[in-house]
Amino acid sequence: MKTLKSNPYYTAGIAAFVIWGFIPFPLKALAAYPSGQILYFRVALSVSLLLVISLFFRRNKLKQTLRQVKDSPVAERRRFLLFTALGGLLLTTNWLAFIYVINHIDIQTGSFSYLLCPILTAVLGFALLKEELRPNQWLAIGLSALSCVLIGTGEITSLLFSLLIALSYAFYLITQRILKVYDKIVLLTLQLLLSIVLIGPFYSYFKGDSTVALDAHFFTMVGILSALFTVLPLFLNLYALKELTSGTIGILMYINPILNFAMAFIYFNEHTTLVKVLAYVLIFISVIIYNINLKGRKKRAAGMVIPPVGTTTVVK
Repeated sequence: MKTLKSNPYYTAGIAAFVIWGFIPFPLKALAAYPSGQILYFRVALSVSLLLVISLFFRRNKLKQTLRQVKDSPVAERRRFLLFTALGGLLLTTNWLAFIYVINHIDIQTGSFSYLLCPILTAVLGFALLKEELRPNQWLAIGLSALSCVLIGTGEITSLLFSLLIALSYAFYLITQRILKVYDKIVLLTLQLLLSIVLIGPFYSYFKGDSTVALDAHFFTMVGILSALFTVLPLFLNLYALKELTSGTIGILMYINPILNFAMAFIYFNEHTTLVKVLAYVLIFISVIIYNINLKGRKKRAAGMVIPPVGTTTVVK
């Protein structure tokens, strides 16, 4: 009976990560435009959609969160403001780096980042939040470090961008764990509002010297990127977390980078080296080892936003 009851939640969780798995398509369709310009309009359209949803469909949640912050002690309010602002900066950095990597390096590097991210998050959780790790998880961390060394010996630029994407998102997830008692959609809305306020005055810098006109194709693709590949999977993910454990979501999230890898070779005809293949194999093995005895893992904060990445949800 429980399995039947859980079916829609599994479907929602799988659908969210399948959608995120195809995110290279709208990004590649925008490859002619500067990464900063894509970021600017993705943030602007995403926060506009989230504001409409919050003001017209989730007003009670918005009021509840604002009241929760207002009624908190001064130290807690400061912590809320600090980590909300930091989360917005980290998410903006993550999105910009990911867009650049997909369009100007390769999809493999972006996918490797999100395979690496859960294990980096676990290390940061251990170092900053004093979360415990089992021996097999330390082994997984060691294998992941070895895979990074292999990538670095071949293409140091790819490794540095992978680490930037993975670390920015891992630190973002740490801020979300610290703010786990607050509504995640309200938090994301506030973070993207901060992001657009910060990057708004620098639009000309993000645009650079590009002379490509912002036509219907651009706004259609950015609209799809914002609505279909940002807001929709976020809601599906949060819906899934109502019933599924964070551990289950943590496993499902690997659908995303696996699809990225498949598309890189099958559709976009990307090539790789033997060293890279070995590094990717090691990171896949480390992911499997990390998740052994999943039932014994302590439950993570199920309401966290995002990725993917140990993580429960992903905002890409």
